Amino acid sequence: MSTTLAAELDRAVGAVRKKSKVAPEIGVILGTGLGGLAREIQIETEIGYEGIPGFPLSTVETHAGRLLLGKLGGKRIVAMQGRFHQYEGYSMQQITFPVRVMRALGASTLIVSNACGGMHPLWRPGDLVLISDHVNLLGDNPLVGTNDDKLGPRFPDMSAAYDPGLREVARRTALELRIVLREGVYVAVSGPNLETAAEYRFLRAIGADVVGMSTVPEVIVAVHGGMRVLGISIITDACLPDALEPADINRIIATAQQAEPNLSALVRGVLERLPASREEGRGAALSGAKGKREE
Repeated sequence: MSTTLAAELDRAVGAVRKKSKVAPEIGVILGTGLGGLAREIQIETEIGYEGIPGFPLSTVETHAGRLLLGKLGGKRIVAMQGRFHQYEGYSMQQITFPVRVMRALGASTLIVSNACGGMHPLWRPGDLVLISDHVNLLGDNPLVGTNDDKLGPRFPDMSAAYDPGLREVARRTALELRIVLREGVYVAVSGPNLETAAEYRFLRAIGADVVGMSTVPEVIVAVHGGMRVLGISIITDACLPDALEPADINRIIATAQQAEPNLSALVRGVLERLPASREEGRGAALSGAKGKREE
């Protein structure tokens, strides 16, 4: 991380701490049509992105552009209500800057949600998918450039990017709540257009079950910063190349909204089952040292 970016991180953390005393244990990124979970947060502080130095501004209609600090499932959280995408013209570093801020504030776990297209022939729109792994086809990486060893290693290991322990908690929670939870590989593409039938065949052939336009950059930076990651997708449209229908953005958003209650219940249940963070004060140490399937 450059000296300029490190200084920007300190300024952003300072701006948030001036407005909130919450020391978050968990960071949450809320994707397209997933506002229901935001309504369940016991909000202590709400900060517009424009009030945080270094934060980009979301250009996607369904992304509110607010940082929420409070409690959910008995845990102190910081939640992004609206994320950023490569197709909006932002760099990988800009897209992932909020994850750096959440880590510096003290969050040691990241829960990320998104809307995605389903390529698995046995899965249906509205199903939840536990992300087990990912493929990065964005053509870029947020760690390119000078590395700041205070924030993470030069060559972070990604062999278990999506924490096995958190995934097991999610599986048990879904079983107890009787929520159907698939599990598979997410592939990230740049968008903003949805894929052709030939592209879906290619993505399926390389091992992907669902496709979207986000998540992977944030997960890479979270792992770089030593965070545990849990990723959950909502399938909003069927992407079967031999039975492909024209994409309908209104239907995609409506499907995400219909699946909201299950996603909210699952995330809340996972949070309730997690032990309290043992990293009190970690954030202060880190800070001082340094349109379509929109998801």
